[in-house]
Amino acid sequence: MTQILITGAGPTGAALALLLVKRGIAVTLIEAAKDFHRVFRGEALMPSGLDALEQMGLSAILERIPHRQFDAWEFIFDGKQLFRVEEPMGAPQPCTLVSQPPLLEAMIKEAQAYPGFEFIQGVVVKDLLWINNRVAGVKLGDGREISAQLVIGTDGRSSVVRQRAGLQLLPQPNNVDVLWFKLAASPRFAADNVFCSIVNDGHVFSIFHGAEEGKLHLAWAVFADDTDDKTDWKQANWAEIFASLSPSWMAQHFRSHADTIETPIKLSVVVGRCPCWHAPGVLLLGDAAHPMSPVRAQGINVALRDVIVAANHLVPLFHTGTAHEEIDAALARIQAEREPEIIRIQQLQMEEAAQGEQLRKNALMRWLLIQLAPLLRKIIQQSWLKRQYEMRQGITQVQLSV
Repeated sequence: MTQILITGAGPTGAALALLLVKRGIAVTLIEAAKDFHRVFRGEALMPSGLDALEQMGLSAILERIPHRQFDAWEFIFDGKQLFRVEEPMGAPQPCTLVSQPPLLEAMIKEAQAYPGFEFIQGVVVKDLLWINNRVAGVKLGDGREISAQLVIGTDGRSSVVRQRAGLQLLPQPNNVDVLWFKLAASPRFAADNVFCSIVNDGHVFSIFHGAEEGKLHLAWAVFADDTDDKTDWKQANWAEIFASLSPSWMAQHFRSHADTIETPIKLSVVVGRCPCWHAPGVLLLGDAAHPMSPVRAQGINVALRDVIVAANHLVPLFHTGTAHEEIDAALARIQAEREPEIIRIQQLQMEEAAQGEQLRKNALMRWLLIQLAPLLRKIIQQSWLKRQYEMRQGITQVQLSV
């Protein structure tokens, strides 16, 4: 019989399923998609996320799949460099980009070596099963019903489990969506993989070499209040738009590789937090409980830390065949342990986004920053670094103990 049923086989669900099944707990993992090759999946593992994978014994997987380290972070305002910071910024490891599909496939393959693991792919979860006001399993789109002692929703920011359990998501104000592009890589990025953020003429975008060989990733911010920008993003001459806002060497790359710029996908950003991550028999983790802002790529990293804390609390209970009441009490403890870090990181993300918004809107402020950069560069850099340290390393101590 399934002890724990997990919905959503992204990094949160796959890592948790593997961690549990390795410890003798029967797990059913359900994934709606037929494969893992979505157009967009977050790639950035911060030191906190790399540490979480290492604690889970999964570091060796990274060496077998496409990955690429960042060398530095650079900020360019109105065509001029404000500052650049080298990795790893005092951490044991630099921020590392990893291709998610092979990472997920490797974790699932490892889990399938254990007899207590079942993986159901290409079938959606339609609803929850309830018995005596407690979640007791799920109803699938193909008509099957699967019982479980505990259902864990790791099914993302649009979580079906969250909706069916009646758990509320309180969204945070967000005035930006993202257009996500891929294009041919520049040799300069291949040799020196910089996460480059560009602010120019009221526009903001970031560009870097992804984990995939030979591909640059570009994230273009689309602001809800930008009434002056009437760009038809599906028909726009993006090569020329990017080039007009970039340093000369980058502009040349955009123009000479215009035919490699793939049609963008629009990512509607949802940011928020559930006041309660759990109900009797059900727990939310990762983006299902606290969808993160795209600022500094926190989603996958905090979710992997969610996994460790959840395992610490749940494994001992399921080894002893504990009562439902004790399981439900543990769900509240998991949220209590993880929530302070989530609240703090979302606050830091909001602060950084607010600063960026000021600079985007205020040309005079950008001009003054550039003019005074020789005097202010170290102060600005240290202020940025202080905020990054907490987001990169984590706010609280997270240690796998089971």
